[in-house]
Amino acid sequence: MKRLISVVVPVYNEQAGIKFFLEKELGPSIEKLDEKVEVVVIDDGSTDKSVETVKSCDLGPNVKIRVVALMKNFGKENALTAGLREAEGDAVIMIDADGQHPASEIPRMVEKWHDGAMIVTAVREKNTTKHKFGSRVYYTLMKITGDKDIVEGETDFRLLDREVVDAFNQFTEHNRLTRGLINWLGYPQEYIRVKTKGRTSGEATYGFKKLMALTGDSVISTSRTPLVIFGYIGAFIMMITFFPGLFQLIQEYILGDPMHLQWGGGVATGFFSAFLVGLVLISQSITALYISHIHAEAKNRPLYVVNKSKSVGLKDAKK
Repeated sequence: MKRLISVVVPVYNEQAGIKFFLEKELGPSIEKLDEKVEVVVIDDGSTDKSVETVKSCDLGPNVKIRVVALMKNFGKENALTAGLREAEGDAVIMIDADGQHPASEIPRMVEKWHDGAMIVTAVREKNTTKHKFGSRVYYTLMKITGDKDIVEGETDFRLLDREVVDAFNQFTEHNRLTRGLINWLGYPQEYIRVKTKGRTSGEATYGFKKLMALTGDSVISTSRTPLVIFGYIGAFIMMITFFPGLFQLIQEYILGDPMHLQWGGGVATGFFSAFLVGLVLISQSITALYISHIHAEAKNRPLYVVNKSKSVGLKDAKK
């Protein structure tokens, strides 16, 4: 019996290019596979006609297209989560709908899966995105705060074995980074170098602001280093201020300023007070981020809500 491969495609306002991507790029690639294939499109609350366009696509009689339409825009990470929960394949491939991920690499991913790989991750040969600086900041912070195994240029274009998908679906946190959670699982990964390209059409909806927000969520959700680091900074400040302060106390108030430095205690106090106030404000903002994450978890709202009337082929509807 042939095994099933699920291709999960998150979509948000991709009406202009989704038909070309599915029929001209994804279709020819999955035709080369020996397995059965289903394409699970997750519409993340598009305000255009992306859903209707997907429903009009034809990938041939052997490929089933299923549509999971979300009630509103819940964000790409939650859309990917919806896709991984909905996918039924023995292996699941995640790929973006904008055409930047080369669908032609799917057969190579599947071949590595046949050879025993549990996770196959596509890594950009060169950072060709518009936000090179933001990407560098992201990868640098992730490495500093504990994700030492992260590979610069790794993407969400991945193949996951069913065992990995089942393990991922056990995660319950709300502020999530899919690739970070997959890395955290600890399964061995195989990497393939790919050349990414520009969008098929339209403008990127994942801008610099969203990338920085993702970076903050990633650091907070995967590491407690930002909390711990301020303890070290505080200890360092105490060390570098204790000895000059002791020197000033002895030199000016005990010995009567024999060196005639005429240091003003108010100036030194004001400088260090201002510095420490800034440090306190920064540390409080970091703490507030952690509290906000705790608040989100405590509310325990669903990660997404499915619009069943617009969806096609939902897993629950088959039961």
